[in-house]
Amino acid sequence: MSERKRILITGAAGFLGSHLCDRFIKEGYHVIAMDNLITGRLKNIEHLFHLENFEFYNHDVSKFIHVPGNLDYILHFASPASPIDYLKIPIQTLKVGSLGIHNCLGLAKAKNARVLIASTSEVYGDPNVHPQTEEYWGNVNPVGPRGVYDEAKRFQEAMTMAYHTFHGVETRIVRIFNTYGPRMRLNDGRVLPAFIGQALRGEDLTVFGDGSQTRSFCYVDDLVEGIYRLLHSDYVYPVNIGNPDEITIADFAEEIIKLTGTNQKVIYKDLPVDDPKQRRPDITKAREILGWEPKVSRSEGLKITYDYFKSLSKQELNEVDHYNFDKYIIR
Repeated sequence: MSERKRILITGAAGFLGSHLCDRFIKEGYHVIAMDNLITGRLKNIEHLFHLENFEFYNHDVSKFIHVPGNLDYILHFASPASPIDYLKIPIQTLKVGSLGIHNCLGLAKAKNARVLIASTSEVYGDPNVHPQTEEYWGNVNPVGPRGVYDEAKRFQEAMTMAYHTFHGVETRIVRIFNTYGPRMRLNDGRVLPAFIGQALRGEDLTVFGDGSQTRSFCYVDDLVEGIYRLLHSDYVYPVNIGNPDEITIADFAEEIIKLTGTNQKVIYKDLPVDDPKQRRPDITKAREILGWEPKVSRSEGLKITYDYFKSLSKQELNEVDHYNFDKYIIR
């Protein structure tokens, strides 16, 4: 039997990182998971601990990264991704997007490994182009409240391309649009878990602005498939991975009320600073280069996700951070 390929996944105990661990274990890889647990949760990956081809390191990749032995691939997914998190820990967010990516790329160079970084649709800011193509440079406020996350991701992309251009490191860049599914945190400030959490707790659903702003939601299994294909492709420039099925936030709130069978009202509050008005990926490149497009409909994915949240204990359901939600960005 040929030796297993070895892959390092940073941010492995997070929502997306844990699903990537599952996928690469399923594909027969030896998975080295790394997370400092600042936002990740061990329960997301504890079902893998008994496996011989899985190992976990509780470590902050912003400090340094040491992995003994050979390494074939690196997935850099270590970063706070929710508004509540990156506004609560802005310095750590900037550090993992700068020092963390530098360490990952240095490790990739030393190990002759291919590295894929998790970028985001937030690099487009509040876009003036719709839908967003990879060629669009964005409309980002570097000193606004979202700047700590948006600019960290933009720097990550620049550093990654520099290592590819000047050091010949094999690099891949995925720009992730709104993704959802089991293992999301109800208290992370993103619109989908926020709505479901409010519905399950019997609270009114909070819409910021007039609800005309749009989002496009991609189910996590579809996203993971796109990432897997991109990692094994020959394409080095950014690729959008997301679901182009666009919906307004107001209509989405009504979908959640119908899904949960609750009778809550929708209440409206002021739109936060720099909140994107439109968000929809152009996935032409993903279709043409990767042969990828989303397969899971929003109705199907929401049912799976809702069933997951319903299975949580009462304590987990009420684990809502005691922040002033009005000052945070719901995206």
